[in-house]
Amino acid sequence: MRFDPQPNFDANAAGGKDLGDLPEWDLSDLYTSPDAPEFKRDMEWLEKACADFAATYEGKLAGLDAKGMLDCVLAYEKIDMIAGRIMSFIGLRYYQNTTDAARAKAMSDAQDKVTVFTTPLVFYSLEVNRIEDGVLEGWFAANAELARYKPIFDRLRAMRPYQLSDELEKFLHDQSTVGAAAWNRLFDETIAGLEFEIDGETRGLEATLNDLTEQDRTKREGAARELARVFGENVKIFARVHNTLAKEKEIEDRWRKMPTPQTGRHLSNHVEPEVVEALRNAVVNAYPKLSHRYYELKRGWLGLDRMQVWDRNAPLPMESDRRIGWDEARETVLSAYGEFDPEMAKLAEPFFDKGWIDAPVKPGKAPGAFAHPTVADVHPYVMLNYLGKPRDVMTLAHELGHGVHQRLAAGQGELLASTPLTLAETASVFGEMLTFKRLLRNAPSAKEKKVLLAGKVEDMINTVVRQIAFYDFECKLHDARREGELTPDDIGALWMSVQGESLGPAFDFMEGYETFWAYIPHFVHSPFYVYAYAFGDGLVNALYAAYEEGDADFQAKYFEMLKAGGSKHHKELLAPFGLDASDPAFWDKGLSMISGFIDELEALE
Repeated sequence: MRFDPQPNFDANAAGGKDLGDLPEWDLSDLYTSPDAPEFKRDMEWLEKACADFAATYEGKLAGLDAKGMLDCVLAYEKIDMIAGRIMSFIGLRYYQNTTDAARAKAMSDAQDKVTVFTTPLVFYSLEVNRIEDGVLEGWFAANAELARYKPIFDRLRAMRPYQLSDELEKFLHDQSTVGAAAWNRLFDETIAGLEFEIDGETRGLEATLNDLTEQDRTKREGAARELARVFGENVKIFARVHNTLAKEKEIEDRWRKMPTPQTGRHLSNHVEPEVVEALRNAVVNAYPKLSHRYYELKRGWLGLDRMQVWDRNAPLPMESDRRIGWDEARETVLSAYGEFDPEMAKLAEPFFDKGWIDAPVKPGKAPGAFAHPTVADVHPYVMLNYLGKPRDVMTLAHELGHGVHQRLAAGQGELLASTPLTLAETASVFGEMLTFKRLLRNAPSAKEKKVLLAGKVEDMINTVVRQIAFYDFECKLHDARREGELTPDDIGALWMSVQGESLGPAFDFMEGYETFWAYIPHFVHSPFYVYAYAFGDGLVNALYAAYEEGDADFQAKYFEMLKAGGSKHHKELLAPFGLDASDPAFWDKGLSMISGFIDELEALE
């Protein structure tokens, strides 16, 4: 999932009509509408199934035999599937137009109902965590089908030290719709409603961010200053959202006796804190040979004495402004996938033909891009804001990688299909790399090759350096919030402390840039999510190196890894490739690929 907003623009205002027939979602594989009889039927089923599950199993888990526990898990999985189907449909429909009051109300009402219906299930994880180890081991030994779900039990039981009383857990579950979820909605609706004035035209966030990638430096500066103006006018709301969510998290973490604000994320990612620390340190130590070195090169290409923040994503002077039509984008990505393995292209094709992609930019549509897996018995949906820039093609390759991964992992079933965030970016970044390498091979000139290499390096810096800087910002933010309320200026100072360090000495920072933390949705929706991008990029770089070294069984091993979904730990998944993420040298290997691309750029000078 890529929520770091990509350069997108209002399709109608930017010549989107010239891009061809951009597909839109057909959500009928989930439901035809919120009023559909099937939607009503599933809501009613869910309410009854949750109540029946609690009546059948609450207080009784430890006394079950292996077959009884398997029946319990399968019943829980079906509930998870139906609830997931309902919320996938309502959520996707909402993201198509977040400013539509009816869709916002449908989303809120569905969240409220599903939360109430599922409250009786809270006992399940609590009771599982009270079962003796020997009992669990006996069940797994006695029933191979139940043993398949062992990773789910392992993850649940990782939370044992941080579990609260049954009553408190139910309370937290119940009040979530007026807690974090409500503040998340306030953030989403505020972002979607922001208006920016550019050359007498009123635009949304995506359109304005897009101007930061324009050739005309005056346009880039104008957009940056307008972003700063509007963020500044709304910064008190964003500061309130961050203060409240960070405080709410601190309270819950304190009650749970979580040792750090990051512990919950590491547990959900099934990754050890020391592995994340090794990744973070490797990236920060590499800033001088990555971002600092690249932006110094770019400063020279742009003919500037100093870089300004509006130059960070500027195109190179020799870069073409040609828009890539939808059909060409499709052919480019499917060909790259097919060259790796025909099966990969075959898995991606239905996204284009069956209404599984929503591509055009539309008023009120959520920014950025993502692939949502929905549920194991349907299929994923991909959202883009496609405007025909080369990076939009790379975003298509990225999100289709997620889609392919999600389709393959669906065979694990609803509970085991979901991949931890640290591994969730594997197929997406790999798909991007396949597409990039194909474009690079077919580059008609040294100039085109330079533009492609520079674009790829920038994407990798945005994925690795920028996301680790984001992670450091979040760590500082949550630490500082523990000492008291943070003013917008306090948050801005934390933001600026990581920006200079990560971007390097080539940059000056305009007044107002200290508010640019305000629009990053990860900080609101998924605290500490961002390191997963750097984890995924480093992992894929190491994987791709193994592929290029000519491992004859690479494709077969790669598909097996994707099919595993969330059923295996990263150590087990990487072992067939001779890789180990807990080895600090692993991250250096991944970072050396970025450094190598910068070497190539220097050689082209």
